[in-house]
Amino acid sequence: MNIIIRKESREDLARIKKINDRAFEQEDESRLVNKLRKKDQFIPELSLVAETDEMVVGHIFFYPVKIISADQKHTTLSLGPMSVLPEHQKKGIGGKLINEGLSRAKDFGFRSVIVVGHPEYYPKFGFTKASKWSIKVPFKVPDEVFMALEIAEGELQDKHGIIEYPAEFMEM
Repeated sequence: MNIIIRKESREDLARIKKINDRAFEQEDESRLVNKLRKKDQFIPELSLVAETDEMVVGHIFFYPVKIISADQKHTTLSLGPMSVLPEHQKKGIGGKLINEGLSRAKDFGFRSVIVVGHPEYYPKFGFTKASKWSIKVPFKVPDEVFMALEIAEGELQDKHGIIEYPAEFMEM
């Protein structure tokens, strides 16, 4: 199976909504993506789709957020949502989306990424508990599901604090 990872296009938007809705069995994630696309901080090159047999079957979205503490603000990327149509899962598509997304994030100068996700899945890509760096989210989640990745080694050292998400994240 040949999988192409590319930047989303305007023609992909309805398909991306369907992918997110089916993968998450709800519309919260697709609504979030649609709202964040309208913000100035949206980076179109970091919203990617996976295509196989000329059909879009997966999507990954990265969005800049801040780590805030009393004495510092640090920009990082939030990964998510990442979704693959249920009938195309467990074929390596999600992994290709993550790897390509991280590569493009690095090309854009980002040096770290955070994710709220499956603790069995994301560590395969180098993510570890964000609590290692005393980084927290402003809502309750188990420690093992909030993870971070240093794209540049040592990037998160001394970058403790709470993630400041846009209001749209908090509306979910």
